[in-house]
Amino acid sequence: MQIVTEHITLKNEDVILTNQRAIYWEREEALILSDIHIGKTAHFRRHGIPIPDGILQKDLNRLKELILHFNAKELFIVGDLFHAETNSDMATFKQWLTQFEDLNLVLIKGNHDTQSLRLMDDLGIVVMAQLEIEPFIFLHEPMDNTLNLFTISGHTHPGVLIKGRGKQKLKLPCYQVTVNQLILPAFSLFTGLNTRNIPKDASCYAFTDTSIFKL
Repeated sequence: MQIVTEHITLKNEDVILTNQRAIYWEREEALILSDIHIGKTAHFRRHGIPIPDGILQKDLNRLKELILHFNAKELFIVGDLFHAETNSDMATFKQWLTQFEDLNLVLIKGNHDTQSLRLMDDLGIVVMAQLEIEPFIFLHEPMDNTLNLFTISGHTHPGVLIKGRGKQKLKLPCYQVTVNQLILPAFSLFTGLNTRNIPKDASCYAFTDTSIFKL
């Protein structure tokens, strides 16, 4: 796995975009991501759809490498940490968390995060409707922001469609950045890409396994 970075400034704060579907906020030593959807693969298997076990493990391995790369002290998950009902993937995640005893994990609750508070307590997760640390507000779904604060959200699984010669087309995940918001790509590799809902005047930072670039 190769971690490629792009440094940008948001509201005078240094933020690092990565090609691994997460950003790092230097001031807070916080790794920030959205839409992991833990439990999605087990949910599909429970309903008779043969999804490989390795998808979740690959996502968790990427997350581990990012935490170690930045030596992150905080992990802000901007919604949809989980996907469906409590299932075997939650036990996998709980075991994975044991290697990060000093990591502070905050979940900004998303529309899929319907698990009990007892489970969240058991995992040591602080759950919030939104998190405000100036100059940012973290929330799951993008919103029309008339405030002076800058919103960081997820939910829409943003992507871009790049057209080549003839009928050649390529879809890539991306970050969408405007003057008052940043929309994160879905962290999980087991998600689709929404290439239609691009905010007005947004800059898109698309990425591949080996690069990240502004469109």
